Amino acid sequence: MLHKAEEHVHERQGPSQLEAAAAPSLPWWQGRHWARRVRDVMTTTVVTASRLTPYKEIARLLAENQISGLPVLAEGRHVAGVVTGANLLAVEEKRAWERMAVPGHRLGPHQHWALTAGELMSSPAITISPDATVGSAARAMNDHHVRRLPVVDSGGHLLGIVSRRDLLSVFLRSDGEVAAEVREVFGEVLRASPATITVTVTDGVVILTGPPGANRALVAVAIRLAWGVDGVVDIIDRRGASRGSTEPAVAHRALATLESS
Repeated sequence: MLHKAEEHVHERQGPSQLEAAAAPSLPWWQGRHWARRVRDVMTTTVVTASRLTPYKEIARLLAENQISGLPVLAEGRHVAGVVTGANLLAVEEKRAWERMAVPGHRLGPHQHWALTAGELMSSPAITISPDATVGSAARAMNDHHVRRLPVVDSGGHLLGIVSRRDLLSVFLRSDGEVAAEVREVFGEVLRASPATITVTVTDGVVILTGPPGANRALVAVAIRLAWGVDGVVDIIDRRGASRGSTEPAVAHRALATLESS
């Protein structure tokens, strides 16, 4: 079945005015988010199953929609689990072995088709918040070896789904778009002297050039925030290097110093 979650995506976008007023004050750059969030790339029209959806219907939904898995919904759009093609094939393989290994086994070749999504699904589902970063979603997929993540609100209700293909879309930005956003980061952090650092981007690799006189601590903050810009593949800090120098990247050291402090 197709589940449309568009009307629920914006139900809870952020804190209320009262919550915002009560929130502790933070450095001004911590209120900015340059990295795109899961809500920016997820799909809100989702193919779903109920707990009672039978085996053969699940197989049809997966095949017709060319997807690897789908959320299983309980009452109120709550994600009860996820059923995948791997779940279906595992049952098929188990039944085949039983027929060969057990003499006189009477189970019919397709008797497992009576199984339902509630019996086949993996539960609890690995889900993610719409406010998580694209990087967090990628790590969750790699850690749990899944290709798709249901996107849920704080109550576990379905808002959408995000796939590996959705996440990879952030790296399709042009170098010009990435450079403009990285310059914005440095402009915001180094308000006193942003023009002292020149930002160029080639194939997603950010190269910083210019004199090394800018505030080192603020530059480290800007580099850390620039890593959150969608499409950034690497950051090379060549400030103070002579023209044509092949001096290795130092941005990583600045980032590591900041994170360990």
